Amino acid sequence: MKPLFAQPLRNLQRNVLAGVITIGPLFVTWLVFSFLLGSLAKAGLPAVQFLAAVLPEKWIGQPWLQSTLAVVLTLLALYILGSLTSLVIGRQALNLFETLLDRLPFVAKVYTSVRQLLDSMMAKKDSSQRVVLIDFPLPGQKSIGFLTRTLFDSTTGIELAAVLVPNAINPTSAFLQVLPLERVVDTDLTMEQAMSMLMTGGAVSPETIRYSRPVIAPAEEANPHSA
Repeated sequence: MKPLFAQPLRNLQRNVLAGVITIGPLFVTWLVFSFLLGSLAKAGLPAVQFLAAVLPEKWIGQPWLQSTLAVVLTLLALYILGSLTSLVIGRQALNLFETLLDRLPFVAKVYTSVRQLLDSMMAKKDSSQRVVLIDFPLPGQKSIGFLTRTLFDSTTGIELAAVLVPNAINPTSAFLQVLPLERVVDTDLTMEQAMSMLMTGGAVSPETIRYSRPVIAPAEEANPHSA
C-alpha cells in the first residue's frame, strides 16, 4: 500500500509547495497594503463619522464609503502637512513642536530615534549613508547594514561608523553597531535592493555583490616605470 500512496503524496506536496511559492508574495503584499490602508482608514474615520452625523444624506453612512473617504482624507491631510513643513512657517512650527517634545524625557528619546531612523532610510543616494557589510555576529560572517553616520573616537581619533543591522524577514528590529570605518565594506547595493534581500531572506537579490574590499596595488606595482 505504501508505493500506492507514495506518488500521490509526493505530487500533493510538490503542488502545494508550488502554490505557496506562487501565492506567497501576493499574500505578503496584500498584508502590507491592508495594514497601511487600515491605518489610514482608522486615522481619518473620526472625521468621516463627524461628517456623517452632520450631513443629512444617507449615502455617507455606508461603511465602505466611510472607509474610502477616511483614507482619502488622511492622504490629503498628510499632503497638506508635508506642503506646510516645506514652507518657512511650517518649518518654524515643526521646530517649535520638536522643542516642546524635548521637555518630555521619554517621548523625546523615542521621537528623536524614530526621526533619525526615518531620515537615514530616506537619505539621498549621494549622501554618506549607504548599504555596507560588516563582520556580524562573528568575524568572517558578513551582515547587511546601513551606515547611518560617521563619528570619531575621542581617545584615539579613529574614524568610526554607526551601522544599523536589521534582522532578516523582520527588519523592524535591528542592532546598532559602532566599529572602525576601516572594517566596513562598501557595497554596490541600493537601499531598495538591500531591503528586498532582508525581507525575502536573500531569495530576491542581485546576481553579484561587492563582498570584499578592493585590493589596492602598491605604488611601485601600479606604476612600474616610475623608477
